[in-house]
Amino acid sequence: MASEIAPNGVPAYLSNELADRKGEPVVATVAALGGAGSAIDPAVIDAAVRAWAANTKRAFLSDLALWNEWCRVNGVRAPGADARLVADWVRALGGLETERRLRTPIKRRAPATIARYLVHVGMAYRMAGLTDPTAAPLVKLELKAMRRARGTRQRQAKGIRYKGDIADLDGPPTGVCLAHLLKACRRDWLGVRDAALLRVAYDTACRRSELVEIEIDHIEAGEGGAGVLFIPSSKTDTEGEGAYAYLSPRTMEAIRVWKKAVDIRSGPLLRRVEVHFDGSVSRVGNRPMHPNSITLIYRRMVRAAHAKGLLGEMSEQRLERWVSDISSHSIRVGVAQDNFAAGEGLPAIMQAYRWRDPATVMRYGAKLAAQSGASARLAKRFSSHESGDR
Repeated sequence: MASEIAPNGVPAYLSNELADRKGEPVVATVAALGGAGSAIDPAVIDAAVRAWAANTKRAFLSDLALWNEWCRVNGVRAPGADARLVADWVRALGGLETERRLRTPIKRRAPATIARYLVHVGMAYRMAGLTDPTAAPLVKLELKAMRRARGTRQRQAKGIRYKGDIADLDGPPTGVCLAHLLKACRRDWLGVRDAALLRVAYDTACRRSELVEIEIDHIEAGEGGAGVLFIPSSKTDTEGEGAYAYLSPRTMEAIRVWKKAVDIRSGPLLRRVEVHFDGSVSRVGNRPMHPNSITLIYRRMVRAAHAKGLLGEMSEQRLERWVSDISSHSIRVGVAQDNFAAGEGLPAIMQAYRWRDPATVMRYGAKLAAQSGASARLAKRFSSHESGDR
């Protein structure tokens, strides 16, 4: 019989049995999955989870909640789920037909997202001492078939490059680019904060979680007006070793102007700026910006640049497409593309901007490589010969 979903994302029949367990939500979720009679050691799970980044924890809990909901609507208790139930879930998430009747449509997910769900669900079962239903050959084959049917290429955030989509880095900026977004910044506290954010994001290629965690004492002045940013932790820094990123003299100046404008001497660098209903600045808070605000700021800045006529001839329809394709990752993508355009090698790019997966970086530069690669150079060479024959 189906049961309710508890606030912690696990079925109520399990959650009620463990109502007296408190503390780390991942521990509670895994313990609930294992059941009251399980021999789970919460201390072991807690120790493992403390090595995870905050985003990994959130994704784990969210993914388990989705799986538990799938079990609930199918009248199956999660501990007893089998490979067929998992395989049907994969099909449903991939937008493929399934024998199970869905009460409400399931949002179609990308293959990479579905694979992440399976990793987290399987991890939860193993941590709970249960047989992992995601490890069955049926599930692996279903995922492989879904990838073949759907394709594996992920939708990529639109890259925001320093001067836009240009081949000559010494040429003038064009279209949506960091240079135009900087020009569009307002002259008040909000604009000063935005300018500091844009410059820091470009110099460091920080992820949104890394940007909002920057503290004043993480920044150290260097020679020639440049500086260095210490990044204490990141998505890929599982050992907590930290990393360093370069800050250009212009970025250091933008940081100085922002700090002086609102008298920031310690604590978070990038803070929320509250505005009145008419858009004028109300106050600057003491707490860091929320990670979700990064995407909204980038999109607002593109609209502001368009309103000031900085983006050239761009229809409203094209503007909306641009805005919808922008995410908090857009500047990070643009940094990779600019580095490829500048002739930097893959190892140097990965080392400077803290990438671990070369496939990810190459995907960011794939379109640029097609425009300036061997086939493009060969076509230009033959084109010049044809022009000379006329």
